[in-house]
Amino acid sequence: MRILVLDTIHGGAELAGALRGAGHQVDEVDVYRGKAGIPIEEALVRTYDLVTAPVHLDSDHPLLRHHGPAVPHHEMVKRVLDGRLPHPFIEITGARGKTTTAHALASLLPGPGILHTSTGTYRYPERELLWKKSITPASLIVAVREAERIGGWLVAEESLGVTAAGDVAVLTSAEDYPIAAGKKHAIAEKCRLLSGARTVVLPPGIDLPGTTVAADGMVSFDGPVCRYAGCGIAGTFENPLCTLAGYRTALTLAAATACVLGIDPSPLGRFAALPGRMAARREGDLLILDNANSGTNMATTIEAARYARELSGNGPMTMVIGEEARAVCEGFSAEDIRRTVSAVGPTATVYVGEGHPAATLDAGLDAARKITPAGTIVLAVKTWR
Repeated sequence: MRILVLDTIHGGAELAGALRGAGHQVDEVDVYRGKAGIPIEEALVRTYDLVTAPVHLDSDHPLLRHHGPAVPHHEMVKRVLDGRLPHPFIEITGARGKTTTAHALASLLPGPGILHTSTGTYRYPERELLWKKSITPASLIVAVREAERIGGWLVAEESLGVTAAGDVAVLTSAEDYPIAAGKKHAIAEKCRLLSGARTVVLPPGIDLPGTTVAADGMVSFDGPVCRYAGCGIAGTFENPLCTLAGYRTALTLAAATACVLGIDPSPLGRFAALPGRMAARREGDLLILDNANSGTNMATTIEAARYARELSGNGPMTMVIGEEARAVCEGFSAEDIRRTVSAVGPTATVYVGEGHPAATLDAGLDAARKITPAGTIVLAVKTWR
């Protein structure tokens, strides 16, 4: 087939390479920068059997108007994988909570496997870092091949949907935001892609046709105690992270997914906070509560501040807040940042991002240390870690 692949900077280059490897004639276009592949003008006058584009590309782009409709990158990746898959294979998508859910689930799976997340791709049980890539659909290809090579399982984060090639797909959040130049809704695209999956584990607030599992129908909490019952598996575990809203959702989804897979989730009682996701550490008289990650938003920041005060009392608190990288799909707007600071009421605030003295998370933390000799620093910067 003669295939046109759009958007080389969001996985298109990897996808084009895989399609060439499968014997197709492929053109690729860098729709944002015009630096890779062929020019838009050249692609407009060529003929293609198929065009593929990410779900977030503006549907009024000239190439989509001329050659569309497009097959989403997610679906093209499934075609490339061609049934050569590891088992079990769990795909995880959602606006927030993907990484925590993925790590929690990977901690339960026996034997060798691959964990593919925005924090890196790891080989289990060694937890050896193999590489760091994006979580675009195309980045899944090499993770699938590595899991297949070692004869292991795969747990994979994916942005803006799933390929539906896996055994189970998990949606971590019902939150929505505009994509495709404001012409589409992220949650609608995710749900459309999820509808093709064999089994879907869902958070509260979402209902989909097909074989679905409502995670909160299997899992409940009483303070730090989690109770689960489903698919012939029942029990409890206790973990202080269960008292945190973000971790409670991730542990709910991981426990329910484990039950679907026939695995007892009781070892989640030993699951520890991840760096950048409510992880606390002490530096002398300072408590640093790190909640700087790609999913940081108003709700998680308010929760982080509450947790920090619970751990350290009501001493002085400096908040480091902002948005370091515009590469994060769902941003942390100036208005949301203002509302968050107002709701938390920190003693001092260090703002991070464009137009502020601190451009990065590290610079913000350095500035906070200088004005906070004792007390608490809460890191709430939206950034890739």
